[in-house]
Amino acid sequence: MVSSGWADLDRGLFSISVAAELAGLHPQTLRIYEREGLLDPARSAGGTRRYSRRDIGRLQEICALTADGLNLAGIRRVLQLQEETRQLQAELARLRELTGARLGPAERSRKQRTRQAADE
Repeated sequence: MVSSGWADLDRGLFSISVAAELAGLHPQTLRIYEREGLLDPARSAGGTRRYSRRDIGRLQEICALTADGLNLAGIRRVLQLQEETRQLQAELARLRELTGARLGPAERSRKQRTRQAADE
């Protein structure tokens, strides 16, 4: 059975040396990424950096963008735009759900017929 801590993508589980090894980077690189605002690991009560599974995924994404030739400023912007896109998609889904909930059965049926006709 997987512990609940492992299932939480945002829980800081890994020390800087383990996180660096998982990402294929030097620990100093992780410190640079943090200083540049690309990464924000959790801290233990004693102030030790603790990296989550989501942080490791972000490090892998940063590595891929670096390999594509982006500098740290470019990577920061790409990550910001990705986050904005996620927020807008969530808002759109929420609004669609809200709008769908307000429609009566007849209006929903009409909208479905309109969509089907557009698909043909």
